[in-house]
Amino acid sequence: MTKTSARPLAIARWLFAVAALVFLMVVIGGITRLTESGLSITEWKPVTGAIPTLNDADWQAEFAKYKHSSQYVLMNQGMDLAAFKHIYFWEFFHRLMGRFIGLAFLAPLLWFGIKRAIPRVLTGRLVILFFLGGMQGLVGWLMVKSGLVDRVNVQPVMLAAHLTMALILLSA
Repeated sequence: MTKTSARPLAIARWLFAVAALVFLMVVIGGITRLTESGLSITEWKPVTGAIPTLNDADWQAEFAKYKHSSQYVLMNQGMDLAAFKHIYFWEFFHRLMGRFIGLAFLAPLLWFGIKRAIPRVLTGRLVILFFLGGMQGLVGWLMVKSGLVDRVNVQPVMLAAHLTMALILLSA
């Protein structure tokens, strides 16, 4: 195998690994939807949101925020902290997985870029894919935001857009 053929093979492996992560993310998103966990985190913190809730005071603060959501008021009133932790886990895991996928895409993209291993025809496409992945996170937050006021779930159109974008990213 020549050095030039090894580069596209490494890039192909990286992209297939990211595609597998995106598929896993769709599965986790489905679990998040089925457990009605998606509205448990009421804020979007793209960077600091990766830090898990660790102590009782933080859990109480997160639960207090959730108690102000319409989902809690209209559907889950009386939920205890243990039940909240369960739904919170799935939403947190879903968001954390999104961040992980972003890093799993960006770090090799930068590495291959620095090594000048990316064929010119792919460079623009890969940058667009990274941008679309970031937009997927934004659409996910807008979807969650659509369900935080006067609803017990997200708007179906936003859910469909979020899933459709994920499937487009997966196919790309």
